[in-house]
Amino acid sequence: MTDCYNSFIYNGKNKQNAKNLRRNMTEQERKLWYLFLKDYPIKFYKQRTINNYIADFYCAKAKLVIELDGSQHYSDKGIEYDQKRTEVFEANGIKVLRFTNPQITFNFKEVCEVISTEINRRTEQK
Repeated sequence: MTDCYNSFIYNGKNKQNAKNLRRNMTEQERKLWYLFLKDYPIKFYKQRTINNYIADFYCAKAKLVIELDGSQHYSDKGIEYDQKRTEVFEANGIKVLRFTNPQITFNFKEVCEVISTEINRRTEQK
């Protein structure tokens, strides 16, 4: 398998946590997954372990992570944690797109357009 995912450090401790997160997705995660990403022409994974972190959604071909931010992401601690995660992802050549829960709820079409544009941009270069 030549998936870009194989070059990451795998933290097995996150495996069970990722499974739990997949089973208990938020309303906005379910919406994005079932109405857009699940059947997208390029494969996406939900709650994918990358190094010591779990990305909400990951596309290996585009090296793209999509994060949905609920209220816990806006505390000082949440902001600092997200910045560190983004730095780790970007150090591995992964682009991170962040959307708020209200964006998913109220601007779903626009969110999907941004994601498609970024996937097309990142996969056309290859």
